[in-house]
Amino acid sequence: MKPESIFKNGESALRRAAIHYLARREHSFYELKQKLHTKFPGLKPEAIHNVVRALRAEDLQNDERFAESYSRYRKGLGFGYRHIRHELIVRKVEDQKVDKYLVFDDPEWVELAINVIRKKRRAHKSLEISSLEKSKITRFMESRGFSLSQIHQAIGSL
Repeated sequence: MKPESIFKNGESALRRAAIHYLARREHSFYELKQKLHTKFPGLKPEAIHNVVRALRAEDLQNDERFAESYSRYRKGLGFGYRHIRHELIVRKVEDQKVDKYLVFDDPEWVELAINVIRKKRRAHKSLEISSLEKSKITRFMESRGFSLSQIHQAIGSL
């Protein structure tokens, strides 16, 4: 089916809305469909699916590009592998696309954890980390998606 034939039934507003969302940031296929369902609740799901599929065929929507962009953005905010991976899976990005941009045993995660811990401890004047503070940091870092080994390596290198 040609993309032009999809839009003959008044679906140009749907296409414009989808392109507007994609112009702001990358979206996963699933996420874009959900946003369009919310914006156009009266439309048939097939119409929305066809529009998003056409945008994918034109490479305006791309899950791989979304996975790269989203993982880089969340890393920049100090989130770890598990957290980012979970968020991408919730957005229905395929495992192989997620694995292309997120590698569990990448040494970058430990460096990122070190930076997050340093930022969190800026107010502390002491270089020593008490056992109580270690447990608080560990819980915080686990909630951010870092593994225990990454956390212990980061704390050990401070």
